[in-house]
Amino acid sequence: MTKVYETSQIRNIALLGHSGSGKTSLVETMLFDSGSTNRLGKVEEGNTVSDYDPEEIRRTISITASVIPVEWQEHKINVIDTPGYLDFVGEVISSLNAVDVAVVMVDGSSGVEVGTILAWKYAVANDVPRAIFVNKMERENASFRKVLTELRGKFEGTFVPMQLPIRDDDNKFVGVVDLLTMTAVDEKGESCDIPDSMADDIETFKIELVEAAAETDEELMMKYFDDEPLTNEEIASGIITGLQDGSLIPVLCGSVNLNIGVHMLMNVITSAFPAPNQAVQVIKGKDEEIELSPDASGPTVVKVFKTVDDQYGSVSYFKVISGVFKSDTRVMNIISESEERIGQLFLPRGKEQLTVSHVYAGDIGAVVKLNSTKTGDTLCIKGEKYQVPSAIYPDPLFAVTLHPKTQSDAGKIGAVLARVTNADPTLNSRNEPSTRELLLEGMGESHIDVIIRRMSDRYSLNVNVTQPKVPYVETITKIDNARYRHKKQTGGAGQFGEVELQLEPLERGAGFEFESKVFGGAVSSVYFPSVEKGIKQAMEGGILAGYPVVDIKAIIVDGKEHPVDSKDIAFQVAGREAFKKAFMTCNPVLLEPIMELIITIPETYTGDVISDMTTKRGQVQGMEQLKGDTIITVLAPLAEIQRYATQLRSITQGRGFYAQKLAYYQNVPKQLVQAIIDVNKKEEN
Repeated sequence: MTKVYETSQIRNIALLGHSGSGKTSLVETMLFDSGSTNRLGKVEEGNTVSDYDPEEIRRTISITASVIPVEWQEHKINVIDTPGYLDFVGEVISSLNAVDVAVVMVDGSSGVEVGTILAWKYAVANDVPRAIFVNKMERENASFRKVLTELRGKFEGTFVPMQLPIRDDDNKFVGVVDLLTMTAVDEKGESCDIPDSMADDIETFKIELVEAAAETDEELMMKYFDDEPLTNEEIASGIITGLQDGSLIPVLCGSVNLNIGVHMLMNVITSAFPAPNQAVQVIKGKDEEIELSPDASGPTVVKVFKTVDDQYGSVSYFKVISGVFKSDTRVMNIISESEERIGQLFLPRGKEQLTVSHVYAGDIGAVVKLNSTKTGDTLCIKGEKYQVPSAIYPDPLFAVTLHPKTQSDAGKIGAVLARVTNADPTLNSRNEPSTRELLLEGMGESHIDVIIRRMSDRYSLNVNVTQPKVPYVETITKIDNARYRHKKQTGGAGQFGEVELQLEPLERGAGFEFESKVFGGAVSSVYFPSVEKGIKQAMEGGILAGYPVVDIKAIIVDGKEHPVDSKDIAFQVAGREAFKKAFMTCNPVLLEPIMELIITIPETYTGDVISDMTTKRGQVQGMEQLKGDTIITVLAPLAEIQRYATQLRSITQGRGFYAQKLAYYQNVPKQLVQAIIDVNKKEEN
């Protein structure tokens, strides 16, 4: 069995940052330096511990979050290596809901990039304390001061350097100074003297560090004002306090490639990063909000923050919020209200499974083959009922239509989609009624491509993919009537039904209303449901261009029936055809979905983005400037922006991102309507 650590010995961190900033390589170096591995894997060679998925190896980027425990100085550091590519942001959000500090990695030469901004944004949104590790300091154009200035200019917070880079006379990066312990290491990882040339910088930044730590505690502040020196333990305590309340952001530095500063980073994590000792807001019972402390003696409450699914079953990654989670027990899923049998618990290290008998509060583990548990669910011992709030994920930005290649694929596509979407909260599958298509929606083209490949490799499900049709709808803009008589005589019993309908437009989103104003019994009330059924059939299939009809009121105002030949089917047909006739006389229009986009881009791309949006019939609703970025709110037709996730990255060289939601439906411009009708007729033929 693997060693089990108590809450005070655990540190949970997520590595966030732009793709290529060195997150996976840092994990490899931490494992190597701690003695967990005897070789350093490389991303480009596909042999790292955390990037083990076949798609990660093929693409040489992280696409899933990997949990990697690192044992260091009688502590366990649970490191979650997250993807830096925008399409896989769901993995980042899931990870942030399981850690106590987000370590944002920044390339010392590239500085703050779009991945850095997004990582920061999601860490703030999920109220996770933040620290910075400036990597790749060995590069010629790397500048610690420049990155520090960028961070202070881009983000809110007090950025406090805890380490400084050492450079030789040729400006080559050769080591790191730790301002907390006032020690230094060279490029060989060995202790070295602090260069005299750094004395002024060290004094300046040491004062910043001590002041920032003292400001987090009244006693430390009083001691500082009395000119009493603060001990390293007191400074570390202040850093932990400042980290937890978000008022202080430590800035560390080094070179993962040269293995300079990684030891120091792990030392800082164990000494100056908080243990998982913060109380968590939970709902007890039906609606009582309480704080639950991560106490091993408390009730057992477990939150599933990530699910991995394959052909052998699901793997549920969890964090123990309170109590002790044990192998071979039974628990209740509070969300699905079903019992789960817990088998052997284990600590994941990439794809490796380190078995344990139990997991203490604050720690992270995994278990296989839970029946009804998915990402975001809470597990409790039977008889207890605590619910941990779920993470909030962004809406999908990119969609494709799925077409099963064979009859066998068609038979299993529903079950496979259920499994992959349960595992990934940023993924969604649905049937679009207006176009009668099966859609798969995700965060971008790469995200969808990975899922399509995964469905093929893991489940032997093969599909063709096309761009979805736009879900137009049809409606009317004025009131009018039409009458239709259905009469059929084919020998024997005939069919007869006559209906006069009045159609009226309703407000957007009102749906469908049906009523009768027939007087004198011209049509018996027994046939009203048949008329309504016929109308709904016509509405579903569309009249103008084959899209569903919405926001309309149909009123039976007159009609006729036959004592022998009138029957349900006759009035269904009469109702359907009367509706079609009346619809075409009520000035019918085609409506298209209008999306609201909130686009965040560097200021330099503002003109290009607005110009591009103009060509897409977009209407700018507002702009604001925020620390060098422009945030643009735009309304644009879905028909024009179905592939905007890819287009925006091209326009902004990967530095722009956006969120979108449906705003409303509005009339399609008259000059475009006929083309849409023609396309639909061509597809029907």
